[in-house]
Amino acid sequence: MPTITFSPDDLQKLVGQKLDEKKMTYLMDCAKAEIDAKLTNEITVKFNDTNQPYLWSPEGLARLFKNILGKQKGIPAIKVQKSQDKVIYDKRLTKIRPHIACFKATGKKIDEYLLKQLIQLQEKLAENFGRKRQKISIGVYPLKNITFPVNCKAASPDEKFTPLDFHQPASLRQTLEKHPKGKEYGHLIKNESVYPVFVDAKKSIMSLIPIINSEQTGRLKVGDDSLFFDTTGTDEESVDLVANIFAYALAERGFTIQSLTIEYSGKKVVTPSLENKKIKFNEKEIAKVLGIELKTNEVKTLLNKMGYDYQTGTVTIPSYRNDIMHQVDIIEDIGIAYGYDNFQPLPLTSYTRGATFPSQQLADTQRNLWIGLGYQEIMSAVLSNKELLYDKMSVQDFGTIQIENHISQTYSCVRTWILPILLDLLSKNKHIDYPQRVFEQGPVTIQEKEPRDEQHLAAVSTHSTATFTELRQAVETTLRNSNIAYSIEEYELDCFIPGRAAKIIINKKMAGFIGEFHPAILEKFGLHTPTAGCEINLGALK
Repeated sequence: MPTITFSPDDLQKLVGQKLDEKKMTYLMDCAKAEIDAKLTNEITVKFNDTNQPYLWSPEGLARLFKNILGKQKGIPAIKVQKSQDKVIYDKRLTKIRPHIACFKATGKKIDEYLLKQLIQLQEKLAENFGRKRQKISIGVYPLKNITFPVNCKAASPDEKFTPLDFHQPASLRQTLEKHPKGKEYGHLIKNESVYPVFVDAKKSIMSLIPIINSEQTGRLKVGDDSLFFDTTGTDEESVDLVANIFAYALAERGFTIQSLTIEYSGKKVVTPSLENKKIKFNEKEIAKVLGIELKTNEVKTLLNKMGYDYQTGTVTIPSYRNDIMHQVDIIEDIGIAYGYDNFQPLPLTSYTRGATFPSQQLADTQRNLWIGLGYQEIMSAVLSNKELLYDKMSVQDFGTIQIENHISQTYSCVRTWILPILLDLLSKNKHIDYPQRVFEQGPVTIQEKEPRDEQHLAAVSTHSTATFTELRQAVETTLRNSNIAYSIEEYELDCFIPGRAAKIIINKKMAGFIGEFHPAILEKFGLHTPTAGCEINLGALK
């Protein structure tokens, strides 16, 4: 979770009043945050919600606190002066960094503390919200060093500039290889034929995007009073949001914000947009969700406290927030402003006794029996991948639900069975003494006409004399001890040695299978010791 460090005196100055410990705790709760550490002149605040990046600065916190304390109502307005300056976008960057937003901020001298806060906000937004600069990156420069118009252009990797903290020029490619930031973030652009850069009218490279600023034009210093801000990224909404967050933060500090025109191929965009969004709102939903009846004027007061504007039936969301997806999100903020301590408890209308579900009792019994047989229980992720589940096991797809926008290929679908995961575990523990006996009980999901969840138990045993017979005896022991009638019949599955596999029949239906793994399968996992396994659908044992 994000954390920020700042001076409590600075926060109180921004809010416009002293905040004792009790009030500070209450206000932090409203921001879904808590004080994580206290030093003499600084506090560290930890946020328990990553959906509100506008709060990741003392300026953002102060803006919310002023609303809650009644020092301002609704969405605060900031004045944006229109500038004649422009930034020209090179369409060759469309597949690399397709969206940018820029503005100027003037009229406030930067001291050492403010410089630290600006860098902190920049890093938190780029690292956390920006997914380590992949989705968005941010640059802040002293305006005095820049001559307009500025170009966001595609540059040859062999072009040279002096990156921040370097004393000699280096090519853009060398910057990725040698500069600490290049080593950390260079993978984002190193495979491109051209690199994105900002260049001013004097042909001076201002920064290599999204890596590092130039030493000549990009080093911000104490005493600078005019800034050039840019954010670039792959998602237009996120780029605009970050520009709006920074514009509001600088305005809170006393800067005057001046817009810039971004000239794309075929269109012009003025940034920061600071365009508020509107959403229809049904006040009757408040009672359904929170259980309280509120009048329209009360709804408006509570929404103003959380930084919204409201006219009957329509909520206006500030341009520095993009976490409101539904009416329920707004009702959550109404609940925060109302105060959860102010909700009246309802009397109990029914009395029940808590108990474990019979299906869980059965699962617990089976787990204890396998532990009694000398098997060690493991727990793995329910997400897996088709290569492990099917390709390495030489079996056909059982009906898999895949993750549409998976972050990692390793976790790109929901598992349909557990045995492949246990073999993968064994492959990573070959350095452990044999015999190795492990099992797992947990959910799997199978897609047929409709997705179906099942509770499975799978076990494997690997050692020099592991056989089908060993696993059959273990399965029969657990079933007999649970007083479950069963039969064992011949079965073939491509991951098992022919003739050394069987299916478990309960109530005339297949409830699982047992088998001795084929050497070709074990070879795929790098295993060279005989291994047998079983998998049982616990739902069929009822």
